[in-house]
Amino acid sequence: MTRVAAIDCGTNSIRLLVADADLATGELVDLDRRMTIVRLGQGVDRTGRLAPEALERTFAACREYAAVVKEHGAERLRFAATSATRDAENRDEFVRGVLDILGVEPEVVTGDQEAEFSFTGATKELTGRDDLAKPYLVVDIGGGSTEFVVGDDHVRAARSVDVGCVRMTERHLVHDGVVSDPPSEEQIAAMRADIEAALDLAEQTVPLREAHTLVGLAGSVTTISAIALDLPEYDSTAIHHSRVPHERVREITEWLLHSTHAERAAIPSMHPGRVDVIAAGALVLLSIMERIGAEEVVVSEHDILDGIAWKAAEELA
Repeated sequence: MTRVAAIDCGTNSIRLLVADADLATGELVDLDRRMTIVRLGQGVDRTGRLAPEALERTFAACREYAAVVKEHGAERLRFAATSATRDAENRDEFVRGVLDILGVEPEVVTGDQEAEFSFTGATKELTGRDDLAKPYLVVDIGGGSTEFVVGDDHVRAARSVDVGCVRMTERHLVHDGVVSDPPSEEQIAAMRADIEAALDLAEQTVPLREAHTLVGLAGSVTTISAIALDLPEYDSTAIHHSRVPHERVREITEWLLHSTHAERAAIPSMHPGRVDVIAAGALVLLSIMERIGAEEVVVSEHDILDGIAWKAAEELA
């Protein structure tokens, strides 16, 4: 076993995984897996810069994670930063802060790299299952971007497009600095048009409709699963590899789009940091399912974070 640590810093959340990896067997044993909503991408779509308060929230989480990595004695730490950092003019400030706190320079990954990490993390443990037909379409719906990857044992095609739950919320559902409660039909239609245009872009590179199994990743998808399962609290064990039918995704999305902040916040499995952005994330998922004619989505709790950990283990080996 090789002990590694991985950090995935996205637009909405920053996550840590410390695990023992066995490259021979493909086994990844979690020692510590945690997530903090920091909203690093706050305002980036509008200003092109990382906000000072967003940077400080992220650095505070990094200090907490540094202590956990040290406690577990990880042999290697790999830090990947994604959409919000790619887009920011002042990303050097972010890089310096992370380096000071964690002793590693964050790798600002490209959309294609992000897609490959996600595919590895989501599909490595699906090998040998005869109930899930290949090729897979792995969809990672993040805060600022969504990654599409088609592959079987390896990636065949990948594309990252700039639609995510935070970006779509800030672009279409905010009026006078406040998220609409609930949004108007005009706002929903504008958001849907933006998502459809992004799917057109993705299809130029990735044969979305050739996939036989849709695998959905990240907080928007896992939260939809938690709602579909009517969980009394968020339970990653119950959510991992659950299957949510298209019709149920449609029902949940319609409800989220027309609910109030208070109604969404009352869902027992809802993380407070997702209350304002979950409706946009759900609409991205629903639009994808409708585009490719998917009857269900297979939900995975293992994603880009696991892919980063595997890469760290391979580098050590």
